Amino acid sequence: MRFGWALAGALLLSAMNVSAEPLQELRVLSGHPVEGMRGGNLSGLAMCGGELWTVSDRDDDQIYRLNTADQVWQAEALHIDVPLVPETGLPWGLRSRNWAASFVRGGDLDFEGISCDSAGNRYIVSEGHAAVLQVPVSGPVNWLKISPMMVREARASGMLLHFNAIFEGLAISPAGDQMWLAAERQSRGLLLIKRQQTVWDCDGRCVLLSEGGKEMQPPQFPKARAVNRDFSDLSLFNGKLFTLERNAFQICRRDAQTAKVERCWSYAAELLQANRRYSQNFGLEEALIVDADGAWVGVDNNFGPRADGEVRPIVWRFAAPDGGWSAKP
Repeated sequence: MRFGWALAGALLLSAMNVSAEPLQELRVLSGHPVEGMRGGNLSGLAMCGGELWTVSDRDDDQIYRLNTADQVWQAEALHIDVPLVPETGLPWGLRSRNWAASFVRGGDLDFEGISCDSAGNRYIVSEGHAAVLQVPVSGPVNWLKISPMMVREARASGMLLHFNAIFEGLAISPAGDQMWLAAERQSRGLLLIKRQQTVWDCDGRCVLLSEGGKEMQPPQFPKARAVNRDFSDLSLFNGKLFTLERNAFQICRRDAQTAKVERCWSYAAELLQANRRYSQNFGLEEALIVDADGAWVGVDNNFGPRADGEVRPIVWRFAAPDGGWSAKP
């Protein structure tokens, strides 16, 4: 019995040591302030046919194409006529809190992520309503018809229970027939729905992952403490799902069908340098694109000044990690 306990303890200690190994740090190549976003609050990024698009969680009637010709990027607004939001299954209490908050912050829809399929159609997730808006290349803007089973299953798994902690990111398959959604926190999670004729529905189970709990902020963070595990955006690349985990200052590669973590990389060493810090005691990165050469990461600083005085949203370009995104630990 004593040998069994000793072996179990050794295995646990070994697992803790493995998990405590420092992550490979990503390297910044450039940083780009963004001007021209009426509501600021850059909360998503997508690459569509070689063009970068973004959204603000304060603007309900426009999205932005980014002119990247200069060091400072210019946001060029595209007006959208958004139809009435369909019923999604969120309870009245959450919807009413979101409606009340919109008078203070601006933006009832609370756009929190954008993604594109290979045809150039854009998909935008509304945190305020747990709904997905499609902005097609041509034709009217429309809300996707999503089975209420998605929200029902997510809530039964412990997600989508708290105000301002609903969907924070999405990723669409190149063919436009599969969609991943990230529940932000308390509990965070990942869901997968598939297009079935005219309705998006679960294929078996919607929920790939649901987890609560806390994790330590990286050691570079001033007065590091335990904070809620979270997701703030998603990116699909080479068949893998990449999660932006802002409270841990990391990007993780996951199996797209199981959400199992395969490897993570940290960006804390770069973005927590003294002149790049913000006064908030949590991460502010809310937008992610992963590609063969690196990653774009966007910051939603809510007009809060950085240590060097910069108040505009920033999009950072990181180099791909050593060995590429498919490298094994």
